[in-house]
Amino acid sequence: MLRPEVVRRRLEKVGEYCAILERLRRYSLDQFRADPERYGSAERFLQLAIEALMDAASHVIAELELGVVNAGRDIPRLFRSHGDIDQDLEQRWIRMIGFRNILVHDYLEVDRAIVHDVLQRNLEDLRLLQKKLAEFL
Repeated sequence: MLRPEVVRRRLEKVGEYCAILERLRRYSLDQFRADPERYGSAERFLQLAIEALMDAASHVIAELELGVVNAGRDIPRLFRSHGDIDQDLEQRWIRMIGFRNILVHDYLEVDRAIVHDVLQRNLEDLRLLQKKLAEFL
């Protein structure tokens, strides 16, 4: 049985992280790159937001028996196969998961310009997924 508090808690965290990320959006690329606290915070809160979405989605998948998750990219594919998201959002979510993997595993090679670009262009994707997962509550 789906435990709404499990999903709700993770989605609340996504909201908290997005609020912080929104504040970091205001910096130009040069200002962003010049301050390790800015880019470090952005990297960490992007990672946490994506992980919280993945955790909430994994709970929904497990509790509603939507399928098996062997890798992160299976999560959006299962949601699409059940008609919960369209192909475009599935692909954006898969790219988001790949970006999270770079932040976690290839942290020595992170391109700060890409992180800044994600802040400028992709926070809405986090919010959209947050809303989609809230539909299961």
